[in-house]
Amino acid sequence: MAIRRQIALLRGINVGRAKRVAMADLRKLITDLGYDDVRTVLNSGNVVYDCPDGACGGAEAAVRIEEALVLKLGVGARVTVLEAGQLSQVVEDNSLHALADDPARLLVAVLTNPADSGKLQPLARQDWTPEAFALGRWAAYLWCADGVLASRAAAAMGKLLGDAVTTRNWTTINKLHALACER
Repeated sequence: MAIRRQIALLRGINVGRAKRVAMADLRKLITDLGYDDVRTVLNSGNVVYDCPDGACGGAEAAVRIEEALVLKLGVGARVTVLEAGQLSQVVEDNSLHALADDPARLLVAVLTNPADSGKLQPLARQDWTPEAFALGRWAAYLWCADGVLASRAAAAMGKLLGDAVTTRNWTTINKLHALACER
């Protein structure tokens, strides 16, 4: 049976004092769901794991993980799951990479539902200078020239999508991609 590598992105885990989850507990939770080779990246809800082919679609896995988080750890968090190939496309689609001189200010906003990119089309057509905004197949890209908290583009996207999107900076996306491509 083939193995599929997936990446789960938990929204809002370990940001400030809310939704505190130890990464060892998160790895155990994912392992207990039947997934293998479970690894976390950083301390903020990034998990790379393997599952048997046909045993877990992305949306199905996201629901399983969300439910287990509440039942086993008492934490409610939105979960977005990508296949390793989708994460590779997220990396490939980044048209703002050359513009960004600080990977911590280059955000990748992974869409929980790729159809939501239609809601973001108007933002992609606006001039955000000195910021920038672009769309890919699975994510939006935001260059936050003056920092994430000062980003008008990030605020506009958040207003449109709320928790239907989860963001990671470019450094974290690259770490996840490297781990997802490992065999």
